Amino acid sequence: MNNNLINEIRSKTDIVDIIGERIPLVARGKNFFGVCPFHDDSNPSLCVSREKQIYTCFSCHATGNVYTFLMNYDSLDFKEALKYLGERVNVDVSNVRVNKKVNKFDKLYDAYNLSLKYYQNNLLSKVGESARKYLLTRKIDNKMIKEFEIGLSLNKKDDLTKLLTNKKYDLKTLNNIGLSNDDRDIYNDRIMFPLYDVSGKVVGFSGRIYKDSNTNKYLNTKETDIFKKGEMLYHYHIAKEEARLSKSVIVMEGFMDVIRASSIGIKNTVALMGTALTKEQINLLKRLSNNIILCLDGDSAGIKATLSIGDMLEKENLEIKVISLPDPDDPDTYILNNGEEKFKNLIDSAINFSDFKLNKLKENYDFRSDQEKSEYINKVLEETKKLTDPIRIELTLKKLAKEFDIGYNTLEMRFSELKKPEVKDKKVITKPIKKTKKTKYEKAMEQILYSMLNNEDLINKVSKEKLIFPNDKSRILASEINYYYLKNGSISIPDFYTYVQDKEEIVDLLNEILAGNYMDNIKEENFSEYFKVIKDYSKNEEIKRLTVLLKKEIDPIEQAKIANEIRNLRMGE
Repeated sequence: MNNNLINEIRSKTDIVDIIGERIPLVARGKNFFGVCPFHDDSNPSLCVSREKQIYTCFSCHATGNVYTFLMNYDSLDFKEALKYLGERVNVDVSNVRVNKKVNKFDKLYDAYNLSLKYYQNNLLSKVGESARKYLLTRKIDNKMIKEFEIGLSLNKKDDLTKLLTNKKYDLKTLNNIGLSNDDRDIYNDRIMFPLYDVSGKVVGFSGRIYKDSNTNKYLNTKETDIFKKGEMLYHYHIAKEEARLSKSVIVMEGFMDVIRASSIGIKNTVALMGTALTKEQINLLKRLSNNIILCLDGDSAGIKATLSIGDMLEKENLEIKVISLPDPDDPDTYILNNGEEKFKNLIDSAINFSDFKLNKLKENYDFRSDQEKSEYINKVLEETKKLTDPIRIELTLKKLAKEFDIGYNTLEMRFSELKKPEVKDKKVITKPIKKTKKTKYEKAMEQILYSMLNNEDLINKVSKEKLIFPNDKSRILASEINYYYLKNGSISIPDFYTYVQDKEEIVDLLNEILAGNYMDNIKEENFSEYFKVIKDYSKNEEIKRLTVLLKKEIDPIEQAKIANEIRNLRMGE
C-alpha cells in the first residue's frame, strides 16, 4: 500500500467532519466532544482533536485516527475506508482494489432486493392501476412512490415464491425470512412498504390492504436473522444526514407519518414501528442527535407512549421536546388536514418534555380540593428535581407560587427538603473499585513516548541517550517512532497511527498513551528527570538480574566478578 497516498488522503480529511457526520459533536475549547459509540455511554466521553486529527474516549479508551474510526464505526476494512475517503477528497483511488466482503446474510438481502423490484414493477405496471388510484386518494403520488420504493403484491398466491425458487432460493430459506409460507406467498394483494435496516438495506416489508377486507390492515415481516424490529428505526439511513444538518431528530410512531413528513420536506424523521422503545433504539437516536423531538399520536395511547419514551430518553442526558397533536390525529392525518405550514409551526413551538409532563399531570387533579392541590404541587416539585438548569428551576417555582398563591419562600424551602439526599437506615458497605496504579517508571516511560510523538527533537535525544525502556512493548514502540521519523523526516500522530495499525503488540500501548493525561509542552531540558527515572529502572533491573545470578554461581572467581559489577552499578560507574 502506498504510504504517500494514505497520508495525502488523511491530511486532506478533517476527522471532526467525518465523526461529526456520524455522531453529534459539541465544541469545547479547541476540541470536540460526543457520546462514544464504542461502549454504552450516556455522557460525552469521546474527545475529537482537530489539531491532532485523532479521537480518544476517556471511558473505554477507544483511540485512533480517521481510518480507524471508519473501520470500527462503519465496519469497513482499511482499503474500503481509504477508498471512501479518497473519493470524498477527490484523490485518485482507482488503483485501490477492495475485496468484496462475503456476508453470510448476502443471499437473504438479495432475496429481499429481488422481492422489492418485483413489487415495484407490479405497482408501476397495468396490474397496479387500482392500487395507484388508492394511493392517490391517500395523497401518495408517483414521486413519493419512487422515493420510498412502494410496491404491490398480487393476488396470485404463489407468484413471488415461484420467481424466487426459479432463482435458486429454496423454500426453507424463503419461509425463514418471512417471504413465503411453504409454497405460498406471505403477502397477497397488499400495497408493500419496504422496511430498511440502519445501513439502508431492505430487510422486511409492511403490507397494507387497500380493498375492503376482513384481514388485518397491516401485515409486517416476522422477526428474522436480518429483521429485528427492536434494533432498527424506520428511515434511519436517510435521517442520519438530515439530523446532522438540522441538529435534531423527530421521532414518530409509524412509517406513514415519516413518509408524509418527508413529502413536505421534513426528512430528519424516524419511526419506531410501534410505541415501545428499546435500548438499541436509544443508542441509535443518540448517534443521530442530542436534540430529540417526540411527535407521537395525539390519542391517549400516544400521550402515554410520549411520557414513557420521554422518561427513558431523559435519563440519557438528551434534550427532549414534544410536539402535541390534537386527539385523534397522528402526524400523517394532521399534515393532510392542516397543511405544511401549520405542522412546521408545531415543530418550531415544540415544548420541553418536562413542561409537557407537568401539563399532562395537571389534567389528573381537581384543584377545588386543597388536598389535591397539595399533591399536585409536591408532584411538580418532585419532577423539578430532575432539572439541572437553575434558571428553569426558579421559573418553575415562581410559576407555581403565582398560580396557587403560595409564598415563593415556602416552595423553595419544600424544594430544598426534597433535594436532600435520602438517609438510609442501614449502612451499605461497598467495595472500593481497585484502580491499577502506574509505577513512576511507567509514568516516565509513557510521558517520554507521548512527547516523542509530539516533539521530533526528543526522538534524537532518546536515541543519543541510548535509553532502554522498561518492557518489550515500550521498546518496540520507541523503536517504531524512531524508524518512522528517520524514514519520513517528520512525525504526524494520525499518520503514525496508520503506519502501526497492524502491529497489534504496540497499538494497545499507543492507545493508552494517546488517551492518557500527558503534558504537551515540556521543555527539552526538563526531560532529564524522566530520563533519570528510566535509567534508574534499567540499573535496578540489571542489579536484580545479577543478584539472582550471583546466588546461583558456585565458582568464587565468577562470584567476585558479578559482585564487582553489582557494586559498580550501585556506585553509578
